[in-house]
Amino acid sequence: MNIYKKLLCIIIGGFTFMPQMQASQPKSSYLQPKYKSSAYLFVYFTGNRKDEEQIRFALSENGYNFKALNHDQPIIKSADISLTGGVRDPHILRCQDGKTFYMVATDMTSEKGWSSNRGMVLLKSADLIHWTSKALHIPTLFPTEFGNILRVWAPQTIYDPLEKKYMVYFSMLKEGAGEYDKIYYSYVNKDFTALETIPKQLFFSPDQKACIDGDIVFNNGKYHLFFKTEGHGNGIKKATADKLTGEWTLKDNYLQQTTSPVEGAGVFKLNNSTDWILMYDMYTSGRYQFTRSSDLENFKVIDKEVTMDFHPRHGTVLPITNEEADYLKSYWTKPVDILLSAKAEGLRSINITVDENAKKLTFPVESTTDLSKFSPVFDYSKNMNVKTIGNSDFGKGEVKYEVKIGLKTEQYTATTVKNHNPVLNGLYADPEILYSEKTSKFYIYPTSDGFTGWSGTYFNCFSSDNLVNWKDEGIILQLGKDVSWANRNAWAPCIVEKKINGLYKYFYYFSAAQKIGVAWSENPTGPFTDLGKPLIDTKPEGVKNGQIIDQDVFTDPQTGKSYLYWGNGFMAGAELNDDMVSIKKETLTILKPDRTFREGTYVLFRNGKYYFMWSEDDTRSENYRVRYAISDSPLGQFIIPENNLVIAKDPNEGIYGTGHNSVLQLPGKDEWYIVYHRFNYPKGITMGGAAGYNREVCIDKMEFNTDGTIKQVTPTHKGIDPVNLNK
Repeated sequence: MNIYKKLLCIIIGGFTFMPQMQASQPKSSYLQPKYKSSAYLFVYFTGNRKDEEQIRFALSENGYNFKALNHDQPIIKSADISLTGGVRDPHILRCQDGKTFYMVATDMTSEKGWSSNRGMVLLKSADLIHWTSKALHIPTLFPTEFGNILRVWAPQTIYDPLEKKYMVYFSMLKEGAGEYDKIYYSYVNKDFTALETIPKQLFFSPDQKACIDGDIVFNNGKYHLFFKTEGHGNGIKKATADKLTGEWTLKDNYLQQTTSPVEGAGVFKLNNSTDWILMYDMYTSGRYQFTRSSDLENFKVIDKEVTMDFHPRHGTVLPITNEEADYLKSYWTKPVDILLSAKAEGLRSINITVDENAKKLTFPVESTTDLSKFSPVFDYSKNMNVKTIGNSDFGKGEVKYEVKIGLKTEQYTATTVKNHNPVLNGLYADPEILYSEKTSKFYIYPTSDGFTGWSGTYFNCFSSDNLVNWKDEGIILQLGKDVSWANRNAWAPCIVEKKINGLYKYFYYFSAAQKIGVAWSENPTGPFTDLGKPLIDTKPEGVKNGQIIDQDVFTDPQTGKSYLYWGNGFMAGAELNDDMVSIKKETLTILKPDRTFREGTYVLFRNGKYYFMWSEDDTRSENYRVRYAISDSPLGQFIIPENNLVIAKDPNEGIYGTGHNSVLQLPGKDEWYIVYHRFNYPKGITMGGAAGYNREVCIDKMEFNTDGTIKQVTPTHKGIDPVNLNK
């Protein structure tokens, strides 16, 4: 028998059912399946692009730590099940028989507008793998009552014990003045393929403001309806009722534990606990927030305990059994998934490469890694196994692995490589590099990356003695904590070391909430003190487009004067006052590079000339790259060299998105290095737009021609050799 079918038999055979009484209802009317639920299935979509408006799955053993299945790729193709080509807001339910699953989703693609959809998709499965589906178009089904609706959003399903039927509830907006989104319900047929009843109003906001994204759970004899209200004081509220169809009593207070906009409330009960999780999509921040409650009234944020290797949008969580979790893992896991899960001291885990055709595996390791002690461990579960065949010492050469999933076995040959790029372990971007005269060390100050929509909120610092081995010095500035005036979008820092009255001081400029701030410290690793307000928060006169981001600070070695440059879509520059925390407004200049300018200005000085660098294209593009111009002045006119490309992608090496750079000159030497970010290798180029916030930092050597122009840099995986300043 097929291993998956064996597992399915175990799953279906593992349930017992017990009646549970519900207040004010006949004992026989409410039958709730009881089973040993010990895992969790998260269903979700990921964004507003068509390839992101697809249903995805993730698993957790504890409701806190989730891992995506199928490489965070869709488990069902939206084009096969929907009328619009996309689906959003998936909700999953286990039926009363304990072995059937219903899933519903919004039939919609956001590219057509937020009031472009008129229906939903119903899906049914007996094993969580194979799904049948039916797309419903509400105006077609109910032309008299709902022929003029503008949108149908966020359907969900629940069993009604009084009617002994399954109810689908969803929000709809009718066309017409004074109309607003209300939550409706309809009962579905026994095959879960059609709505049997004309939708009726289930709930509406008493203050006649939109209410959407309903989620109903049953607890202590009452139904609890969580929903989002819009119009004023947007957020999540709750209403309760003794029966599904009401009457509903509104609890008129907001339940979200954040000041950021939220939507898509999802509530689930923790296994073997009386506590509940309320999670919601912080859609402008690009992340989820998880809260915990024992009474569904008071909620405590538990974000620090929650981890996800994906970035979900509006989804739901279903408790499942270990057998079901193992079945899903076995079905969706490939040998490459297990190999890519490798962990080991000295391993650059996000840069592991696997050639599935050649059955070859490459482990990138730190230059200091002792290969004789290098022993990766892998993440796998029941019905899976990984073992070495023959030699297991990487110090003696290649190692062969046998990977077994169910009845299928594959062998891979593994080798190690000691590349120096990326130089930082993890996802970082927009690197600023500094050599400190005070400490005689190098420092990199990057954007903390890997957050959907560039939504990071903190800055790290890294130090090195040789430009190859880097130490994480930790968080040096946290928005919302150290910076009172902004709590989002911590981007593209830069720093300058100044000697003032015989003492070294460090001025750290950063982008936050599309404004520019400044903080200072007596040490390159902080702690830093913020100015308490933005340094720059308005566009220069005459500039209408672009963003106030991507600042660069430069001190002219000829005059000792310091300058600040900034802008996305425009390049502005101004001299800083001696206090370094204000600009001389009369010096503000709009600089004019060529039309390739996008963002990321960086300025350096060499042999009497000022070199202005910038990034071309979009950071989500594989063609993101660096160009430059030359000037005789820190705020002067530009000369554009005939070939002004500094660094660009190298598809032959799988290197893409090379941009937003800084430059280091070794002290006292005409020796230069470019520090830049690229897409994460090797995964980035497969990630679509998400590659733009999954980036990593690299260093390569930069050289000049005899006429002073810059030689185009070839980006490498090898990177540079360690530098020794004492030589």
